[in-house]
Amino acid sequence: MSGRDMLLAVAAVIAIAVLASVPMLVSDYGLSLAVNIASYTVLATAWSLFSGPTRYISLATVAFFGIGAYTTAVFVESLAWPLVLLIATGVGIVVAAIVGLATLRLSGVYFVIFSFGLAELVRQLVTWFEVNKTRTLGRYVFAEITASQIYWQLLALAVLVFAIGFWINRSRLGLALRAIGDDETVARHAGIDATRAKVALFVLSTVFMTLTGAIMAPRWTYIDPAIAFNPVISFTVLIMALLGGVHRLYGPVLGVVPLALLFEFLLARFPNHFSIMVGLVFIVIVYLIPRGIAGLVESAARKPA
Repeated sequence: MSGRDMLLAVAAVIAIAVLASVPMLVSDYGLSLAVNIASYTVLATAWSLFSGPTRYISLATVAFFGIGAYTTAVFVESLAWPLVLLIATGVGIVVAAIVGLATLRLSGVYFVIFSFGLAELVRQLVTWFEVNKTRTLGRYVFAEITASQIYWQLLALAVLVFAIGFWINRSRLGLALRAIGDDETVARHAGIDATRAKVALFVLSTVFMTLTGAIMAPRWTYIDPAIAFNPVISFTVLIMALLGGVHRLYGPVLGVVPLALLFEFLLARFPNHFSIMVGLVFIVIVYLIPRGIAGLVESAARKPA
């Protein structure tokens, strides 16, 4: 390990220790905000893990988030918490593998449309099952899990997604995915199994989304399809990742923190116009900051003094 890598490792350990102490230093409101930031950090980084190198724009985030949340709602009262998370992981892997194998041959706008439709399809299927089989529409989620425990689990998940992303960026898989993002046809001619690489990373990224939904479910106490599969989640994750910059692993975090604080402000003061505000923020980001905050920082660093 080089001196630079050693310095980064020490800095990472210190940062994790400081972040882990947050529940002991803030109020209940501050902890709620920290949980929100931690959850979107995992979601946006996991989204960027797949969409960043491949340039596939996915709007299916909420489909897997909702699957995780409903898995918790179904099993949390009868099974131990670690087993609930294990089941959520398994369900997420199976669904993601099926979806990936069936759709990742699509590209461009076709994949965007399908990913958005997938989230709506899953929501409608869950709604149909609840209404026709369980004769209810929503579920109560009773679990002896505190807000601090939810935060620490999300923090551990964030550390894991960053560690895996760091490893992928330095692996042959990362190189293959970047080649696919530049030109998939050329990548195939170079001997890269594009389908296998895309499906593998798609499954990996959706596992983190599913686990985030599973961990967040006890925070709500009650969920229904409209809450668990709210399409605003997918668009919020997309906006945060684009604002931070998807070409760097740390990029999404630069978008999560300011937007989480901004959205908290807008929800409190303009609850009836929140969707309009989000749309305006999206337009501003796309037109004025196309490479995200990370791109601005790198451009400024390259300018001669």
